[in-house]
Amino acid sequence: MPKNRKLLNEELGRKSIEDFKKSKKIPVVLVLDNIRSALNVGSAFRTADAFLVEKIYLCGLTTTPEINLKEIHKTALGSEQSVDWEHANDTVELVKRLKKQDYVIASVEQAEKKVFLDNFEPQEDAKYAFVFGNEIKGVMQEVVDLSDVVLEIPQMGHKHSFNISVSVGMVMWHYACKMRIFDKYGK
Repeated sequence: MPKNRKLLNEELGRKSIEDFKKSKKIPVVLVLDNIRSALNVGSAFRTADAFLVEKIYLCGLTTTPEINLKEIHKTALGSEQSVDWEHANDTVELVKRLKKQDYVIASVEQAEKKVFLDNFEPQEDAKYAFVFGNEIKGVMQEVVDLSDVVLEIPQMGHKHSFNISVSVGMVMWHYACKMRIFDKYGK
């Protein structure tokens, strides 16, 4: 008998798609600004599902499940069906709309007046829109200009960039821990 038996899938207590749709969501949306890789998009869906994110906005050239389901599904593994999403042609216009809906716009980018992720203290009563940019060009400058905060993930290596999917996971994990969402929404 193993010292620490792995759980079987049926022991994990996973929500059905219907139960996920009915679940109370955390006050967070993800904004994907011109993401080139469908695999990165799929990974963002999977992370959004794991953290009960309200919605994903797929902006500009970012592909959607309607257009590229096969590639997105490789990493989303069905979460493209559970997480609400919307396509927006223009990221700047979407960010302006989210600001009017009282979301705090938090772009994940390297900028002069950034806050390192480990120093970011989300506010209890705030709704957040975390913006992740193109794999090469990052978040558009116009979106950075509209941001309430720019978050940078500290790095020490040569490349000074993480894959989008890794960045989404780190930002959401930091937010979840700081906001104690596992205590509030269950594990």
